[in-house]
Amino acid sequence: MLQIADLCVIRGQGSHSHRVYLPQLTLRPGQVMAVTGESGCGKSTLLETIGLLLQPNKIGRFELSEGAQHVDIMALLNGERHNELAAIRARQLGFVLQNGGLLPYLNVNDNILLPCQLLGQPPDNAMLERVIETLKLTPLLAKYPTQLSFGERQRTAFARAILHRPALVLADEPTAALDPYNAQKLFSLFIELVRQEGMMSLVVCHDWPLVQHFNLPCLTAQPEPLTASAQHEQEGTYFVL
Repeated sequence: MLQIADLCVIRGQGSHSHRVYLPQLTLRPGQVMAVTGESGCGKSTLLETIGLLLQPNKIGRFELSEGAQHVDIMALLNGERHNELAAIRARQLGFVLQNGGLLPYLNVNDNILLPCQLLGQPPDNAMLERVIETLKLTPLLAKYPTQLSFGERQRTAFARAILHRPALVLADEPTAALDPYNAQKLFSLFIELVRQEGMMSLVVCHDWPLVQHFNLPCLTAQPEPLTASAQHEQEGTYFVL
């Protein structure tokens, strides 16, 4: 389970700064939640902060539980325990970037296996077979990213993000460059795998019909009221369910 409360992060400085605020978030195993809002509102900033790529300016609660393991991430952030935070990023989190983020000098098979190799753990062969079969990657395993279509790169990125069974998968507009049919198909496969493996996922998505089709709960960006942001001297966005 993921539990976050009173998270605030500020990007930029002075008159160009923007405050992103998340009052509360709870995610449970098997749950996929969309993050929606206009371009530039702070969706990617929110995802990067939850993904421990950005240091929040303020945090009231940040806990991640997987089985019997419980991690107080807020305490690690406040204590600047960077090595432990890096270990959580590597083991407990999976990332899917807009462009896939595949390494061009590795073929599809090696890109998928990379997180397990970096963690020094052998891949679960049953999981590997299931992911490759579900995402229909078998004919692509020997190919390199430059030989793939955008959709094929995104399917490979999904496989890489989940093979090491992270507790939380963070995806930033993973279907943005796909046509509606392939976007829906890829999204369906991703949701199926996340639910099957009992993971959790936050997906930044501009495609409202896609979100509605899968009936996903949404964190929606709202302009922060001027009376609230004035005391912080930044315009801002807050995200609510």
